[in-house]
This record gives sequence, structure tokens and C-alpha cells, in this order.
Amino acid sequence: MTQEFDLVVIGGGPGGYVAAIRAAQLGLKTACVEKEPAIGGTCLRVGCIPSKLMLESSHLYHQLQHGLDNHGIKVKQVELDLAAMLARKNQTVEGLTRGTESLLKGAGVTRFFGTGRFDGPGKVIVEGKDGTTLQAKHIIIATGSRVAQLPGVELDGDRVGTSTEALSYSAVPGHLVVIGAGYIGLEMGSVWRRLGAKVTMLEYLDRILPGTDAETANIAFKIFKKQGFEFQLGTKVLAARAKGKGCIVECEGKDPITCDRVLLAVGRAPYTDNLGLETIGIQPEPRGQIPVDDHFRTSAEGVYAIGDVIRGPMLAHKAEEEGIACVEFIATGYGHVNYDVIPSVVYTHPEIAAVGRTEEQLREAGIPYNKGTFPFRANARARTLDDVEGQVKILAHADTDRILGVHIIGPRAGDMIAEAAAAMEFGASSEDLARTCHAHPTLSEVMKEAALAVAKRAIHI
Repeated sequence: MTQEFDLVVIGGGPGGYVAAIRAAQLGLKTACVEKEPAIGGTCLRVGCIPSKLMLESSHLYHQLQHGLDNHGIKVKQVELDLAAMLARKNQTVEGLTRGTESLLKGAGVTRFFGTGRFDGPGKVIVEGKDGTTLQAKHIIIATGSRVAQLPGVELDGDRVGTSTEALSYSAVPGHLVVIGAGYIGLEMGSVWRRLGAKVTMLEYLDRILPGTDAETANIAFKIFKKQGFEFQLGTKVLAARAKGKGCIVECEGKDPITCDRVLLAVGRAPYTDNLGLETIGIQPEPRGQIPVDDHFRTSAEGVYAIGDVIRGPMLAHKAEEEGIACVEFIATGYGHVNYDVIPSVVYTHPEIAAVGRTEEQLREAGIPYNKGTFPFRANARARTLDDVEGQVKILAHADTDRILGVHIIGPRAGDMIAEAAAAMEFGASSEDLARTCHAHPTLSEVMKEAALAVAKRAIHI
């Protein structure tokens, strides 16, 4: 029996479920197909949310051990209950996934539990518990991404694993080797370093955080080294495998590394396996992305794609914006995402956040710019928090003063970047930010001072 809908969304991650809810709000009869029992995708189940839960818990544990003396707080004994920490993570994730399921139900979206696969134009076969055939005029591919593989790295789902396994180690590893010094590797490395592991980061490039503003990444590198990370940059990993009760990692031109666990964190790849794209004439690009136009339309009539399976950064909030823009285009003929103003955050300590272009990108494009920076060390609120490392950097066009990029490393950078994103969305200049009254004492004053510094008139330094 075939069931008919106005719109079928394949994938229940941030892009998919948000698109489905917005479509239902706009009056479209909508179905959402998800192969996992829980709605929310990688981000909610085994990515963004559980990693932040572990980051927060491990940060509190580390603070109790090392960070409260200056506050006049003496803690005699701190014990780690890893099982309780993991239980809190799991319980919170379970609650959020139930809440997301309720949002779909409340919006009137029909949820199908199974794997969606195209079977010709306008037809999706659901294989699994809710096996059926769906027919729709509009279909959105929102299947997300999977962990990128590295030749020679033998994943066993235990000692040599991915971020999924690293979220649930049953014991703190004595020595954790992380392959890849991007945001995933640094976040998960931070968790286990704080809990007592020796952490060695292996990175193929000669720097950490690829794609991040180079000055900001260099500041982060120095801070992480002080925190106890061991870095081996310019290192090509040839192989990694479990051996006995531990692991061995082989690198080009270096002695093998023995360790307790290995985390592979070299990025993610679009998930388009077994979607039946050939039945509708869609050919993914060499790196797996599905080609789309400015309105997320693929080469197949009535088929759209959003999120990690298309161009751009693999970020949950980017997928959400695309999902909303896509269904609004379907329903109203208009939908837009400003790709110049998509913020990113690395939830290490200190946090690292950015929106817009880096200095390297501006120089490469030949765009003239002025730069203003201001350190958290000169901010009163940062002093009260005893959290003073890092800075805010604002890049503004040399002729128009329009803000082109903002890069923050410091306390609560992930929250602070929202002001910069809003300012850029409305075409603000650094002068606009500089003349906006910021409450005192707050960390946001560092943003104001960095804006003043663009014109070389910062006050508190």
C-alpha cells in the first residue's frame, strides 16, 4: 500500500526534523523517515549534545582539582564517578530525543522508522519496522554524514574507534592517541585529558584546527600545549590497530606509538549510501556531496538536499537553516541562507568561535581590511571569572568598514559570537558595534573594544 504526502523528508537529524516541522507549519502533509529509533541525528544522539555534556562535566571535575585555589576554595579530595557522568549524558540525550519526537508529533508530522530509499521519481520505499511505500511531489534528502575513514586505520568499535566510542569509554585511558587535530579531536581529547588521560594529537598539517583563522589557531595551540596536550604536527598516520590489550599507531618517518586507545577524528563524509539515487538520475560529486542549486534543488525533479550531504560546513545549525529555507521555497517560492554569516564554535576551554572570513581568505581574495583585537586579560569580567586567556578579533573592510569576519578565543566565545553574527547579518560596520552600549562588567565589552581597536581607539588597553 502506498501512502501519499506533499513532502517526504529522508533523515531525522537537525536539518531533517526542522524541515519537517516547518513544512507542517506551512500546511504541507509531511512525513519524516529515520532509520534510528531516536530522532535527532548524529548531533543529538552521538555528536554535539553528548560531547558537550562530557565537556561540561569534565571541565567541572578539572576545575575542582586545579582551578579553585585562586577563588579561596580548597577541595581536599575529588573523586571521579565515570559511570555516573556517562549516565547523566545518556539520560539527558534520551530526554532531548523524546522531546524532539514530541515536537514532530505535535506539528502533525508522520514519522516512519526505517531506511528510506528512492525507487524512481516521487517514490520512497521505507525498509525496516515501518516498512511501506511513500509517494510525494517533494522529497528532501537530509541523511547527514558519517565518520570519514583513513586508510590503514582498522576500526574495531572499541580500542580503535571514532567519536561515538570516545563518548562512552568505560574507563579513563592511560594514553589516548587522537588522529586529527580538528574540532572533534580537540573536544574529545579535552574530555579525557581533563579526566586524567595522556593525550597525543597527530595532525597531518603543520597546524591545528584546519580552516580556522591562523592567528586564532596559533593562540589555541599554545594554550592547549600548556594544558598538557602533546602534539605531533606534520605527521602522516600510516596505520593504527588494536594489539593485545592496547593499540599501536604507525606514522611515516617515526617510531610506532603504543597506547591504550585510538580516536579517529579526521572529519566526516556525506552519507548517501543505498539511497537509490541512481533510480532518479542523481550522481554525487567525487567527495560524496549531492549537487544542488541556490534553492537546494537537485538534478531530479521535486528532489532537494540539505545539510551535510551538500556543500558547505557540516554544522547542525547550517542544516537547520537550509531545512527551513528549502521548505519555505517549496511552499512560498522564496527561501534563502546567508552562507557568509554561519558561525562555528569549538567547545574546548577556552572556547573558539568564528563567523565570516579569516585573514587568510581576505588576503587571498585581495580584499583590503583593517583589524582590531582586544584581549580578555584586559576585561574586568574575565578577571572576576579568573578566565583571561584569548582575544576577540574583528576584520572590517578598509573602505566601507563593513564587518567581514569575527574570531574569538576565550571564555564563552560560543555565546559571544551571536552578537557578531547578528551584526554581520544586518550589514553592520565596526563603528556600529563600537558605538553600541555594552553592559559593564560583561565579557561582551571585549567585542566593543575590539571594534574600537579597528580604528585604533580602544579605551581599556
